[in-house]
Order: sequence, then C-alpha cells, then structure tokens
Amino acid sequence: MTTNVNLSRWTRFKQSDFLYHFRRDKVAMFSFAVFVALLAAALLSPIIAPHNPYDLATIDILDSELPPSWQDMGDERFLLGTDVQGRDILSTILYGSRVSLMIGLGAVALQLLIGIIVGLSAGYFGGRIDNLLMRFADVQLSFSTMMVAIIVSAVFQATLGADFYAEYAVLMLVVIIGLAEWPQYARTIRATVLAEKKKEYVEAARVMGFKSMRIMFRHILPNCLSPILVISTVQVANAIMSEAALSFLGLGMPVDKPSLGSLISMGFSYIFSGSWWITAFPGMYLVILVLVINLLGDWLRDVFNPKLYKG
Repeated sequence: MTTNVNLSRWTRFKQSDFLYHFRRDKVAMFSFAVFVALLAAALLSPIIAPHNPYDLATIDILDSELPPSWQDMGDERFLLGTDVQGRDILSTILYGSRVSLMIGLGAVALQLLIGIIVGLSAGYFGGRIDNLLMRFADVQLSFSTMMVAIIVSAVFQATLGADFYAEYAVLMLVVIIGLAEWPQYARTIRATVLAEKKKEYVEAARVMGFKSMRIMFRHILPNCLSPILVISTVQVANAIMSEAALSFLGLGMPVDKPSLGSLISMGFSYIFSGSWWITAFPGMYLVILVLVINLLGDWLRDVFNPKLYKG
C-alpha cells in the first residue's frame, strides 16, 4: 500500500507543472546542477579535499604563499596555491564552503521558525497582537541587516568572551544572522495568512471546533509554502553573504576555522603584495555559490507567480 502511495506521488511529481517548467528552463537546470555540485563538494570535503586544513601536523609554514601550480614557483601539491599559514587553498575552500553553507542553512531555519510563529500569529489573530508584532518587525527592519548583526555579534563577544565566541562561532553566527533577518519571513507569511484566513476551509475548521493552533499550523501554514520556499532561497544566499561580511570584519569565523568570509578577509591584506590567489579563489567561489542560489530563487518566484512566468 505504501509503495503504491509513494509511486503515485512520484508519478504526480513527474507530471507536475513544476517539473515541466524546470525542464524547459536551461538557466534553472544549470544553476541547480552547479548548486548540487557545490553542495556535494562541501559535504564530501573530508573525502575529496587534497589536504586537511585542521590537521596542523600536515601544515608547513615553509609552504606559505605558494602561487597556483600552473605559475612559476608553484607546487603541484597545491593546485590553487597556499595561504599565509601554508594551507592548501582548494582544501580550505571546500572545508570553508561547508561551514558557510551550514551557517546559511541554520540561520534560515531559525529565521523561518521565528517568522512562521510571528507571521501566523499576527495575520490570524490581528488587532493588537498584529500591531505589536508588526511594529516590532518594522523597528528591526529600519536598521540594516549588517548593523543588527554587528551589534548582536559585538554584544555576544563582550558578554561571553572572545574565546567562548570563537569556540562556538558557527552556532553564534546562526543565532546572530537568524535574529537579524526574521522580519522578512514574518511580513511575507502575515500577508499570505491575511488572504487565507478569509477562505471557506478556515471558516469550516472553526465551525468544526478546531483550536486556533491547529487551524494555523495544520490548515493555513501548508498554503503558505510557496512564498516560504521562494524567500528561503534568497535568504540562504543573504545569510551566506552576511557570514562572509561579518567574517571579513573580524566578527565571524576565526582565522583558524576557515569559512569563505574568513578566507577572503585573511588574504585581503596580502592581495597587493602579489598573493592575489588567497582572496581571489574563495571570492570567486562565493560569487558563484550566491549567484546560482539567487538564480534558483528568481526562477521559483516566477514559477509560483503565473502572472510573471513566461517560460
């Protein structure tokens, strides 16, 4: 019975408009393929990376600032060269991208959790609850995301100490970026709930005596998934960029725990001395990663909005 249900779901998915439009859009297919490849490389970095940047026994300071292997003075052991600590750039990019993706996805999960609770409550109950929650969101939106993230990060470091912050830097950045950008979800979900709660299925659920929490999470929330999915792709890219910016400013990942942002920050001071590869390759990787995520987000937005989609 379960096999038949799964088979019918797979059959419906293959015949869905979503997959039909995806197959017709070459940009979306290419972006998805690149993103899957980058994600797989990040997850498999301990296996496919030539070196382990966390293993100090394999790092030699005499190998520092070696250029890419195809240039003069390059070493074939280090395809993209080495950084100032003698770590292989390719390996640090693979390990660093895993950290950046972990922070990006974790921060979006926290944003989603807060945004769903606030957006559903504001849209469903309305009145004073709506005014209070939305005014709080408006106040936070009046500040830039980076300003909020910098303030929260500075408070965390001053309160918990630099050593504690460095040890739990990934968790701290997830919380910081998550707290900085949840209003985007709250406002989007609230707008959808305001439209959904006037429909007949919500009225029927109320007449049947269902509690508000069940109506909100079991009936209304599933109908909000389209805008949530669209905004999530954009927010993952924004979260990765926020982590890179905070690390570049010295408020993110420590230098000994590579992320794309900390790699760019570390190599920036050496770019004018000729060691351009320390910053250039992590920077290009970051641009490609964010670009393909944004392209997928734009495609999802168009597909879920028939008035915009022309594919």
